[in-house]
Amino acid sequence: MQTFHHIHSLREALAQERKAGKRIGFVPTMGNLHAAHIELVKIAQQNCDVVVTSIFVNPLQFGLNEDWDRYPRTLAADTAKLEAANCDYLFCPDEKEIYPNGMAEQTRVIVPSMTDVLCGASRPGHFEGVTTVVTKLFNIVQPEEAVFGLKDFQQLAVIRRMVEDLCIPIKITAGEIFREADGLAMSSRNGFITPEERPRVNVLNRSLNQVKTAIEQGRKDFSNLMTDAHQQIEASGFRVDYLSVCNSRTLELAVYDDREITILGAMYTKGARLIDNVSVNLVSDGWDKQIEADLSNGKFDSMTESAISEYKAGKTTKL
Repeated sequence: MQTFHHIHSLREALAQERKAGKRIGFVPTMGNLHAAHIELVKIAQQNCDVVVTSIFVNPLQFGLNEDWDRYPRTLAADTAKLEAANCDYLFCPDEKEIYPNGMAEQTRVIVPSMTDVLCGASRPGHFEGVTTVVTKLFNIVQPEEAVFGLKDFQQLAVIRRMVEDLCIPIKITAGEIFREADGLAMSSRNGFITPEERPRVNVLNRSLNQVKTAIEQGRKDFSNLMTDAHQQIEASGFRVDYLSVCNSRTLELAVYDDREITILGAMYTKGARLIDNVSVNLVSDGWDKQIEADLSNGKFDSMTESAISEYKAGKTTKL
């Protein structure tokens, strides 16, 4: 594996790969690599001839009083893991290399609407930092394909929208969430969980899966389901940041007849903020029959009455 710290030298190496007709894959990370990161590298290797992994703890995506200073820097261990995985190139620039004019003067990339909800609501400016640095890294590496993890579901959705809106010719591929034996999603921040908290933190994943099961069984009172999940997490001693049932593509609050739904949540431990998500794909015919039955039986809350009236009148297909 070749390691580069400067943009010009990486570009020179990749230019030779392109000249040889190689397809380039890219895995952007902030380091402190674990098994889920290595799986992203393996996905890129399956689809591409050459794989570049970047390690850059991007200060632009951290807000005031967040954990940029204490975010784990484990470059030696990360390098060894990437070498063992047969990654071809490692790009690990410093802040000056990425932001030569300083962050205050950096041109920003903003994806509207999708970035001010969920994680964006509690971390203002976070996704602006993500989309800006990812755009820069895409321009530096110029891959045919980039691989991101599904654990950061909102980030993945935002990047997909950015690539679509800006006509960036890069395929975005998602890698599945890697979990510990008890369901906790693997994360570089899991090291901040205290030993006392560790047996209880799987309550986030457990609560989201209970909501998923309820929806698959026909429950559509999403707000009530979220209230139950919220209470369960708080009863385990953690503070909820958000819990939401969303349309998987738009991240808008899910409506009655959405087919692709993702349940997202974030909570605070003493030393970390943990995120997780689970997705639900509903079978169209069965869902439509359930809608028809529930319309007949009046199984709706007051918030949906006007939408139901329009639905019955054939004025809308959304509830």
